[in-house]
Order: sequence, then structure tokens, then C-alpha cells
Amino acid sequence: MRSYFRLIKLAKVYIFSFIGAIVCMAFLNILSGFGLLSLVPLVDRVLSGDPMVLTTSIKLPFPDKINALLNTINNVPRIQLLWYISGFILVLFLVKGIFDYYKETLMEHVGQGVVRDIRDMIYKHIQDLSLDFVGNQRSGELVSRITNDVRWVQDGIARGLANTLNSFFELSLYLSLLIIIAWKMSILCLVIFAILMIPIAKIGRLLRKLSTQGQEKMADISSLLFETISGIRVVKAFGMEKYEGNRFRRENALYYKLMMKAIRRGALLGPLVEFVGALLAITVLLLTVKLVISGQLSKGWFAVYIGSLVAIIKPVKKISQMNSIIQRAVAAGDRIYKLLDIKPRVKEVPEAVELPPFKDSIKFSNIDFAYENKEPLLKGINLEANKGQVIAIVGASGVGKTTLVNLIPRFYDPNKGKITIDGIDIKKITFNSLRAQLGIVTQETILFNDTVRANIAYGHPDRDIEEIIHAAKLANAHRFIEKMPDGYGTVIGERGFQLSGGEKQRLSIARAILKNPSILILDEATSALDTKSERLVQDAIHKLMKHRTVFVIAHRLSTIQQSDCIVVLKEGQIIQQGTHKELIKREGLYKTLYEMQFTV
Repeated sequence: MRSYFRLIKLAKVYIFSFIGAIVCMAFLNILSGFGLLSLVPLVDRVLSGDPMVLTTSIKLPFPDKINALLNTINNVPRIQLLWYISGFILVLFLVKGIFDYYKETLMEHVGQGVVRDIRDMIYKHIQDLSLDFVGNQRSGELVSRITNDVRWVQDGIARGLANTLNSFFELSLYLSLLIIIAWKMSILCLVIFAILMIPIAKIGRLLRKLSTQGQEKMADISSLLFETISGIRVVKAFGMEKYEGNRFRRENALYYKLMMKAIRRGALLGPLVEFVGALLAITVLLLTVKLVISGQLSKGWFAVYIGSLVAIIKPVKKISQMNSIIQRAVAAGDRIYKLLDIKPRVKEVPEAVELPPFKDSIKFSNIDFAYENKEPLLKGINLEANKGQVIAIVGASGVGKTTLVNLIPRFYDPNKGKITIDGIDIKKITFNSLRAQLGIVTQETILFNDTVRANIAYGHPDRDIEEIIHAAKLANAHRFIEKMPDGYGTVIGERGFQLSGGEKQRLSIARAILKNPSILILDEATSALDTKSERLVQDAIHKLMKHRTVFVIAHRLSTIQQSDCIVVLKEGQIIQQGTHKELIKREGLYKTLYEMQFTV
């Protein structure tokens, strides 16, 4: 329950709306009480013609005023009193409708506002988390937190909390009437009712467990959907539609079974509460009829007592139903805060400074790095890149080339050692000022379901179209963009689905050119392209590299022979370093890799 109360605390921003909703609930139930009490003059005076009397052993406040009111009512002619009661009930329902409207809208304002804030919190937190966490999580599971889990929280606050509070108001009203009319009998009923509620509480705890399992399974389904939809080309290429369909059906069937278990147990609560209420009602009916026959209780007060007893079933039933909704919200809250409580490994220090324009060098000093709970990937890395130099990094797959360059923008932090730019430790630099001077082009080009213009100007939406076109021309992209249906206004689909690999890469390069970074990272930017596309991309990259400090990773050694320095990695360590001409003259890994690629 702790996580649910943490979620409720978020409602303090909407405290006035929450208080307003509670006030409306209170007045609604007070008005309902007056409506029920109108049965006394209707039955005793209008229908029976008997004088109204107050029969209670409870000491009430202002007894003289109450008796004066009863005497006034007793002196009103019966037909005239019927008109008064009818008008009173009409006005009562009109005022109740107004309070009910504001109660619903104010409580929904609280619930929807809290849910909006939770979504914002989760999304911002995911953005703030380090890449090592995000890389180890299924995307579908993270999406499930923002969609499915938050939906349960919305139900738990907007419906569960509101209806539970309202039901407690109703319960208090009807219990008060029961105790005022016949307190001994009412207390006996409450004791019996409390004993019978024990199995209902046990069902509620079971519902919470089933809800947790159901939400975990929905996260699995979301993850499976995300993987298969984003990878639909691979699924179709390997003829795996039937396999993936069967896999989805299995997960969906398991979710169905869990939900049906929860629904059956939740549905059991309503009839169980109704049966308990009916049992108590019959017991009380038998006892109160004796009081009416003996003259200890008037027919009107008997009607109010039975009406209160029957009415009390509704809030008790609703509380039991809301319990299942709140239990689901509790389970969702646990999962949400399990994510929100994760601390990012890479943080911006409070005293972080702005990075001045890059003018000297980047240094790696004694860098060690390991992903969480894994063996060290980089060990004792010492490297210096001077302004304007092109540094190429080569080595076998999985040796840590990409990880090494990912340390520069602080996607990860080294476990040991430090990286400095112009002598400033990058851990002491603000994220924005550091990354503003970096441009990254990778093999896996990330484009968004937006226009060509928006993708090129990503991060710089205020750039003029002329600047965007100029960047596209330098990236050899302008020609194919012009041929698109709406030119720079064409929406390219999710992840640039409508574009070829070379076209995606050239848009990515245009984006980097427009950013005009001082430091450039190229990670396998020309791999997996056909010869024509590679030539166009390579030409665009050469334009992009001019007058910049560049870190380039490439398996094709032909693309890096003009680099100022080639760094050779093996088992996480730098084993060779120098120009192409220097390294090719030495025996070692670089010469071996070169001969493997160029020897026929």
C-alpha cells in the first residue's frame, strides 16, 4: 500500500479540487439523509394521519427545536403537507444533481491530473536513466508502465478513491440513522457484519496478487508486440508469421486466464455482500416489526430504519468492489515506483559548468569500464585526440570500440579514470553544453515519424529552410528529397520506414551537418550499404569531417587509411597506435586485419 499512498500524495497539487469534491460528497449524503427522513411525515402524517414523534434512546442536540419542528409539521393539513413534501423532494434532487456534477468533475480533475503527472514523471525518468539500464530493459515493458499500469492508477484514484470516500460518507449517514432509531440492535448487526467481512478481505488480498501477475503478463505482451511489429520485415522474411502468432496467442491466453481468475473473485464480492446484507436485513426486519407492533416505533421511523438498512448494502458493496480496483492500483503503483526509484548511474553534478568552445584536445586517462555485473570491457585506456585530428578505432566485434566513444557524450561513465576536454573533466560539465558540441552518426540510423525537415532540424527546430536545404545538399540528400511527394514536408514514417538505408544515412548526416559540431563520432556509418549508396554517403561524410575532431569506427579499413591516428583494440586494451603507413609496416593485429581484407 505504501506505493499507492505515494501516488495519492501527488494529489496535493490538486488539494483544492480534492477538498471541493469531498465537500460535494458530504452535502450529497446530507441531502440523501433528508430525502430518507421525508418518509417519516409521508408515512406517519400523510398516509396514516398519526402525529409525528421522535422515538430514540440517543440524546440528540437541540431537542426543543426538534420537537418544535415536529409540532409544526403535525399542524399542517395532510394534503398540504403532501404538496410540501413533493416540492421538497424535487428541489432536493435538483440540488443533489448540482453537487453530484461538481463531485464527479472535481474528482476526475484530480485523477486525470495525477495520471498526467505520473506519465510525465515516468517518461522524464526513463529519459534521465543511463543507457545501461534502458539497454537491458524491454521497450514494451517500459511502454507498459506508462500505458497499462498508469491506467490502473487512474481507475484507483479517479474511481476507486472517489467512490470509496463517497461510500464511507453514505455508510456514516445510514449507520447514524440506524443507531439513532435503535442503537442496540444496530450495534449487534455491525458485530455480525464485521465477522462476515473477514472472507471478503481475504478475497481482496488475493485480487491484488492476481492483479500483479496480470500486469506483469501485460508487460510481456507489450514487449512481444513491440518486437514483432518493429521487426515485421524479419518475421516475414523468415516465414515466422505462424510461429509469432502462436507465441502471441500463448501469452494472450495466459493473460486471459489471470484476468478471468481476478474477475471471478471480484464478481464474487458483490453477491457475497448482498447475501450478508439480506441476512442482516431479515434479522432486523423480524426484530423491528415487533417494536412497531408494540408501539415503540412509528411506521414512519420503521420505514426510515428499513430504508437505511437496505441502503447500507449499496456503499458496502461498492467499497468491496472498489477494493479490487484499489488493489490493482496498488500493484500498478508498486511497479511504477520500482521503476521511479531506480537511480541513474550517470548524473549531472550540481556544480556542473558550461563547456567553452572546443579548442585543444580530448584525453582518455587510465580508463576502465564494465557494464553492470559484467566483466571489464575496457582496461587502462590512454588516448589523446587533438583538435582537427581524425582518430580511427579498429578491432574485432565486441572489443569495446562503440563503448569507448560512447563515454565521450557520457552515455556511460567509466568505472576508473577520467576523460577531459581542454583539461576539464567531462563529469564536471553540463550535459547540454557537452552534447551540444558533439555530433553522432551511427550504423543504426534513428529517424522519427515526422517530416524530412523536422528530422534534419531535430534539436534545432528554429533553423531556416535555407539552412536545412544547404545541409541536405552537403549530405547528398537534396536530390532524393526533392523527388518525394511533399519534398521537405514529406512524413517519412516510423524509423524512416519509407526510405532506403543510404537515404536514411544521408538524412542522419544532414542532421549532423546542420548541428555543426566541433567533435564528431562516426560509428560504422557506411556499413551495410550497397556500393552506390556507400559512395554517396562516404562523400557526404568527408564533407562532414572537414575542420572537425573525428572519432571514426569502421570495419572497412579502406575508409580510415587517411586518419591521423589509428587505434587498435584487443581484449579491451590499446595494443597498437599510429598512422596507416606506420602500422602496416609492423607485425601485429592491424596488419593482419588489413591483409585479410585486401589479400585476394
